Amino acid sequence: MCDISGVHLIGSVALPDRKAVFTNLSSSLGPWLKRLPDGETGQRSRWIYWQREMLMQHPDFELAANIPGITLHEWDGQFLRTLEYIRLKPGIDPAGVTIECGYAEAAKESYKQFIELRNSGTIPRGVRFQVSLPTPMASGYMYIAPDSLSDYLAIYESALLADLAEIVNAIPHHDLSIQWDVCQEVLVWEGYPPFRHRPDDFKSQISDELARLGNAVPAGVELGYHLCYATPADRHLVMPTDTGVMVEMTQLFAPKLSRPMNFLHLPVPKDRTDEAYFKPLKHLNLAEGTDLYLGLIHFDDRMGDQARIKTASQVVADFGVSTECGWGRTKPERVPDLIAAHREAMKNNSRTHVVV
Repeated sequence: MCDISGVHLIGSVALPDRKAVFTNLSSSLGPWLKRLPDGETGQRSRWIYWQREMLMQHPDFELAANIPGITLHEWDGQFLRTLEYIRLKPGIDPAGVTIECGYAEAAKESYKQFIELRNSGTIPRGVRFQVSLPTPMASGYMYIAPDSLSDYLAIYESALLADLAEIVNAIPHHDLSIQWDVCQEVLVWEGYPPFRHRPDDFKSQISDELARLGNAVPAGVELGYHLCYATPADRHLVMPTDTGVMVEMTQLFAPKLSRPMNFLHLPVPKDRTDEAYFKPLKHLNLAEGTDLYLGLIHFDDRMGDQARIKTASQVVADFGVSTECGWGRTKPERVPDLIAAHREAMKNNSRTHVVV
């Protein structure tokens, strides 16, 4: 029996609204949660696609109709989709472009519901409200034409940090947890073909970006990172060989943080019950006080969950459990099983949490 330290939820959940998310997750997993997301329901259910829709409505951007768009394939070569690139219109000065991301408004509305449910006893005291935010490179590499990318990243980072400032000013720091969703950066690092226009110094650009975002989160607010291999159709765009790339990324950006990192989440593919996948974690060297969560819980695979937990525990002494990614794009009927799988993992492996 291992002693896993708790449950982490990535962000999105395929339930009708934020109240349903808060209520269902709290009632089933509350004793093992340090933080609770709002499920990213409604227009945010497709992660960053609503940012593409925002850009399509923006007067300073247009479709880059004269160049090929981005074509996405899953890890085994199966075609997923093609998207036209977006670019700044000719003659637009990037310095004068402003963007409304919409994340602050969503967070403030969800926090109101969070407080109501906590006051009624539905959400346990001590659980923080989690806001999961994308990085600038997420929409940048996914939607923006290469010739506009550099300008766009600066524009979007400024807008995103403005939303972050609004969030941390509106929500008490002791109640708030910020998670940066790091996906396109992982794919760039892995050399995913659609992102081959990466710069030669992509490693330093990525680590600098992740550090800037983390350092913008004030003291007293929890800071975490979710590293992701993308699951737009519940399947990876790149299948990780092992945890090596994620360890390398973390070892480069974490020392650049001027504040503590409170948690880190890493995915574990369903078929990886072997020690080789986890072996690079021996070199992770997280600072004391940083919780590690491994995304090794999978739908309808209890024996596999236990096998992955057992193997991981041979490499890492202390970790919590999660799924590989959010649940927003999975089939809604799978949500009860995913919740039950986390409960079962805690019942089978936790010596320190009360089982309800």
